Amino acid sequence: MDIVQLRTMDDTALRKQLDDFHQEMFNLRFQAAGGQLKNFNRSTAVKRDIARIHTILRQRANAGKEAKAQ
Repeated sequence: MDIVQLRTMDDTALRKQLDDFHQEMFNLRFQAAGGQLKNFNRSTAVKRDIARIHTILRQRANAGKEAKAQ
């Protein structure tokens, strides 16, 4: 997923997307263990998307804390 798309989503949509990516990652690991995984690059892309979402959520949380401190 593109970073611009992720940044335009609200927190609820990001958390839903995060759950979807975690489910997809589970399915990819299951396929890899069974020898059925065709596209190994997809698991790398999903890991990066998960990290991007965590980063965005963390940045938003930190921005909220800084705003309250001022």
